[in-house]
Order: sequence, then C-alpha cells, then structure tokens
Amino acid sequence: MFSHLLFGSPFVLTEGLYTGNLLFTAFCFIILMLLIKHFAWGPLNEMMDKRANKIANDINSAEKSRQEAEKLAAQRQEALSKSQDDASAIVNRAKDTAKQQGEQIVNSARTDAQSIKNSAQKEIEQERKDALANTKDDVANLSIEIASKIIQKELKADDQKALIDSYIEGLGKQNAR
Repeated sequence: MFSHLLFGSPFVLTEGLYTGNLLFTAFCFIILMLLIKHFAWGPLNEMMDKRANKIANDINSAEKSRQEAEKLAAQRQEALSKSQDDASAIVNRAKDTAKQQGEQIVNSARTDAQSIKNSAQKEIEQERKDALANTKDDVANLSIEIASKIIQKELKADDQKALIDSYIEGLGKQNAR
C-alpha cells in the first residue's frame, strides 16, 4: 500500500510531496485530536477548572479572613479606646469625689475650730466675770473688815497703813489659790 507512495504514484502533487502521505498524516492527526479531546481534554479542562475554582475560593476565603481580622482589630481598638475612656472617667470621678470630701473635711474642721474657739471665749468671759465678782466680794469684805477694825480701834496712820498692807497681801494669797 505504501509502496506506490515510495515508488511513485499518480497522486503526486509536486516533486517530493505526496498527497497520500499528507492525507494519511492529516487523518491520523485528526483521529489523535479527537481521542485527546474525548479522553484527555475534558478531564484536563475539568481539573483546570477545579484548580481555578479552588484558587478563587482560597483568594475569597483569604479576603474574607483579612476583612474579619480588620473588623476584629477595629473592634478591639474601639473596645480599648472605650475602656481607656471609662478608666479616665473613673479616675476623674474619684478625683472629684476626693476633692469634695477634702473640702467637706476642711469646712467641718473650720466649723469645729470656730465652735471650740467660741466656746473657749465664752468660758474665758465667764471665768473673768466670776473672778471679777469674787474680787468685788473680796474687796467688799476687806473694806468691811478694815472699816470694822478702824471703828474698833483708832489707829495711827502707820498702823492703818500696816493693816491695809497685810489685808492686801492676804487678798493676793486668796486670789493665788
């Protein structure tokens, strides 16, 4: 069959180019392509599509994970900021409370001190009045005693002076007690 191709045939188009060979090679090539398409191309295409879909899914999954991570980071940052604001508010409230309590304590101490001062002044005034009343009583008694002794005996000027001095000393001793 191939012998006529080798030794010459009426189907020669040009010198060195045989139409039979060309048709046979084209026929084999077409058969090979059909076999490849039927047995290899479909599974190969399917495998490539699966791979492309897997890569696309992995990219989408990675993008979703990145977005979730960014969302979580933003939430954590917001929570941290909120907790810092809360802590700052608590510290400020504590400072304000401490300042108010300090002012209340100082005002209370001032009120107590003023009350004690007023009480002490009243007590001093009362003691002064009592001392003055005692002194008046002592002077009155002393005057009565001096007058009674003068009346009982007539004294000379020197005796009167000595008597008054002794009573004044006695009065000084009584006040010292």
